[in-house]
Amino acid sequence: MVVHIHASVPKTHPSARILGTDRAGSGVVVDRSGLILTVNYVVMGAQTVEVGFVKGRRARAEVVAQDFEVGLALLRVKRQNLTAAPVGPSPGLERGEPIVVVAATEPQERRVTGGLVTYLGEYESYWEYLLDRGIVSSATNPGYGGGGLFTLQGRAVGIVYLNLNEIARCSLAIPVDFYCEHERDFLRYGRVLDRPRRAWLGVFAYALDEGVVVAGLVPDGPAERGGVQAGDFIVSINAEDIESRRDFYLRLWRHEPGERLTLEIMRDKKLRRLEVTGGDRAHFFRQP
Repeated sequence: MVVHIHASVPKTHPSARILGTDRAGSGVVVDRSGLILTVNYVVMGAQTVEVGFVKGRRARAEVVAQDFEVGLALLRVKRQNLTAAPVGPSPGLERGEPIVVVAATEPQERRVTGGLVTYLGEYESYWEYLLDRGIVSSATNPGYGGGGLFTLQGRAVGIVYLNLNEIARCSLAIPVDFYCEHERDFLRYGRVLDRPRRAWLGVFAYALDEGVVVAGLVPDGPAERGGVQAGDFIVSINAEDIESRRDFYLRLWRHEPGERLTLEIMRDKKLRRLEVTGGDRAHFFRQP
């Protein structure tokens, strides 16, 4: 039901400098025919992906779909009659509900933690990421990202994304709803088609009381190529003032990849204007 994932990424891939070349993760079998749901950062850019099962079997996997906005990935192994987790939408989930997290630490080792759902709602983070509905629980992730968040009835309601230890001892999970709603697109096209394409800059943004400061940049990403530097305070985008990091993301995502964007930034107490071409995150981090 929960598997171990090992991904090997070439040094030349754009994600290697940020996430490394040798990655381990967890995954949840969602279909007995060999479909496995995990988090995208584990397999992004992978040249080879190997899945390890509890009984010691191993199998090569292919990446069949990736969602760069939400952060999910779907793998397929050529094995039949796997034990699949019952997967169901999470709208009935409530704060205070007991849950269980199951994750892999080694190919044949699984660990479990328990806790309560502590938050259901919007979650934003610094890598141009805004999740409409995240699941935060007091159960920390006991293994690698991509494990399952289960109800006490055994239904998988989320895929564990990461620990949030900077906030408290808790973890964030992506609701399986995102996969259930777009399963057909995942299997047919390898991506979600009915979501508008979003411009991407490749900035790591820290939120301030009234604006956004650039904490870092994706090497050779659109923002770096456009002259943005770490420490820049972003004032506006296309003459629209930025009031918060959330506001920055939503204004940016009104534009599509390839559009020219004007950023006003404060640097060394001087206001500067930079012309940046919005990028396509999925194309930038495409599989080799």
